[in-house]
Amino acid sequence: MGWTDERVEQLKQLWADGLSAAQIARQIGGITRNAVIGKVHRLGLAGRATPARADRPRTQISRRVARPRPALIVQAPIVEKDPLVDENGRKTTVLTISDRMCKWPIGDPSTAEFHFCAHPPRAGSPYCDAHCVKAFQPTQSRRDRERDKDYRRYLANT
Repeated sequence: MGWTDERVEQLKQLWADGLSAAQIARQIGGITRNAVIGKVHRLGLAGRATPARADRPRTQISRRVARPRPALIVQAPIVEKDPLVDENGRKTTVLTISDRMCKWPIGDPSTAEFHFCAHPPRAGSPYCDAHCVKAFQPTQSRRDRERDKDYRRYLANT
């Protein structure tokens, strides 16, 4: 439906009475809240009557209690284990690795020196304890990452 002269007059009256755009849209019917806002803007209607602050019911705002922030967790350095070697002094390769060995790759796969850690893996993981720490980092929320970044900047500047 378009804006007829009667509807525009009704809009002006309801706007002056202090109704919200959604309330006006419901009363006029067949238009949306955004259509009301657009028409009000195009008509240049300002200075709407709003109810005095004391007339509106006040809701009690409960303040959120600040919870203490956890301390920054500094991870202990990971102690790398030397890769296991077999009885002939050979390191574990793609051809000799089994499901009971840590599959953490060491070195460049395009060289002959490439091998695997081969220590016993953690239960349910392809890696040993030391390499699980490297492979599976716990996720952090954005807020925690930002806080840690700010804390590192603070430490760098002190």
